[in-house]
Amino acid sequence: MSIDHYENFPVASWLCPPAMRPAVSAIYAFARTADDLADEGDVAPARRLADLADYRADLQAVYAGTRTSPRWPQVFEPLRIVQIRHSLPVALLADLLGAFEQDVVKHAYADRAELLDYCRRSANPVGRLLLHLYGVTESSALNQSDAICTALQLTNFWQDLSVDTRRGRLYLPAADCARHGVAAQDLLDRRDTPNVRALVAEMVAWARERMVAGAPLVHAIAGRAGWELRLVVQGGLRVLERIDAIDCATLRVRPTLRWHDAPSMLWRALRMSPTAARSASRPA
Repeated sequence: MSIDHYENFPVASWLCPPAMRPAVSAIYAFARTADDLADEGDVAPARRLADLADYRADLQAVYAGTRTSPRWPQVFEPLRIVQIRHSLPVALLADLLGAFEQDVVKHAYADRAELLDYCRRSANPVGRLLLHLYGVTESSALNQSDAICTALQLTNFWQDLSVDTRRGRLYLPAADCARHGVAAQDLLDRRDTPNVRALVAEMVAWARERMVAGAPLVHAIAGRAGWELRLVVQGGLRVLERIDAIDCATLRVRPTLRWHDAPSMLWRALRMSPTAARSASRPA
């Protein structure tokens, strides 16, 4: 599957067990299309919300066993098959839609609790859906998955600071901004100051703590899927290192991973043991 955007979760990569790829691809298509409805192009907010309402109605039709609209057959026909085979929890898919709808109307967050609530619906459902496919239901595994998915979402926010502020979106919590003496307009005007960099550094540390807290989950997932998760975790940590390496100046430049990051990520993935995961996942 070709991916044109940075994602917060793995798609049907070569490490994904072949039997699971159709289900993972269907979940990805559902989320990607809804995200595009909420975010892409120059459509007015009212039209976006109306499209997402129609999309939600088609999701409900899939679970009711009734006919969907003809608008998104590439999404809902595969999803119907996956739903029959795997009984995907509809509440998790509905949470994703709720987050996309929120993106249309909400562009700033008061504090970390409010941002985490957004992550609970925008990122965490994907990890829980994947665990559902693998039959992993333990509460500890679900909590660790939430920690990883939230960390990936936060990492994406801090990596994309220059992109989001151009679109008028502020994911840096207002309470943390105020504590660092950073005004919302400073961010929207992309004023790269020492205070902004200190704020981003604190946010990077917050994301890293959550990623490391969730990292033991890699040992609960067997086989190729577990190795894919190891690389996802190490990829997220590597992005955070890249942010640190540019002195947290993501208001000015967007750091990305390159081919030469792969050997380090692979080496760290290989070294992730139940007892050493925390230290092995820290930046060198």
